[in-house]
Amino acid sequence: MTENVTNILLVEDDYLDIMNVERELKKINIEHPIHVARNGREALNMLRGEGTEKISPAPSVILLDINMPKMNGLEFLEELRREPEFIHIPVFIMTTSNEEADRMAAQRLNVSGYIEKPLTFDTFEKGPSSLDSFSLFLDLIKLK
Repeated sequence: MTENVTNILLVEDDYLDIMNVERELKKINIEHPIHVARNGREALNMLRGEGTEKISPAPSVILLDINMPKMNGLEFLEELRREPEFIHIPVFIMTTSNEEADRMAAQRLNVSGYIEKPLTFDTFEKGPSSLDSFSLFLDLIKLK
């Protein structure tokens, strides 16, 4: 039965951003299970089932903040991309950062796209890359 479940992993340390993502997805009737990790280390533990219940099946997509305590988003991505079991999972960076260095590092680690925070459908006309990324994100979770 769990094979039909489409899990989403949200790696975000800001409570308001977590609530915002959940609210915006509900607005468009996306009601897949959202697993929340507060930093990269916690996310890896959830994926591996180390010290916590393993996310099963593995997430179909990961929404990832860059700036977090303990293990930031880029450090998490480096670890994730080393593990054959998780290398295929599409990752979307959710950020307020416009740092070119962050974008280049994320691209080297094969992110699927960037989504600007706060996540809201009302502001997509401001940034086509954000709209394209979110459209791809929606397509990926609807395919499952």
